[in-house]
Amino acid sequence: MSDLGPVGWPPEPIRTERLVLRGSEARDRAAFIELLASPEVHTYLGGPRPRAELERELPGIPEQWPGSFVVGLDGAMIGQILLRRAPEHRRPAAVGKVDLGYMFLPRAWGSGYAAEACAAALDWFDGVLPGEPVVLATQTANAGSMRLAAKLGFTEVERFRAWDAEQWLGLRPPVTPSV
Repeated sequence: MSDLGPVGWPPEPIRTERLVLRGSEARDRAAFIELLASPEVHTYLGGPRPRAELERELPGIPEQWPGSFVVGLDGAMIGQILLRRAPEHRRPAAVGKVDLGYMFLPRAWGSGYAAEACAAALDWFDGVLPGEPVVLATQTANAGSMRLAAKLGFTEVERFRAWDAEQWLGLRPPVTPSV
């Protein structure tokens, strides 16, 4: 579910010091396949999807819906940021709130790109939907995601067990609009 309400999509590209966040384009298809088929990327996400299945099923312009940002570096896709309403089957503390998700290709790990891109996406979100809280869920075993959640201002709401692993749910309080 990607309902971000009255937000126009895609927004103008968001530029950071090193990155560009933008809507998906046909040139991103191969990178999406690589991202979704990567065992490293999906260590904490339930496992990769089969490459052949992705080649058959992924549309020409993948992930083209409100809240899905391609993260680009020097013109090439290195990851994806997702902002979407938490579905009803999620934890009660998350239902109705916007959920932040992200995936980056392994070659982009360790350079601070996830923190830079997530911070930019959250800044954008605060500008278009001020006053909305954001949640983030990750496995507690995913040390990198736990560090990133803290860096982005998420604080623990609860821990729970799902998919045979301990999960962490954090909340980033809403940013109140300045008058």
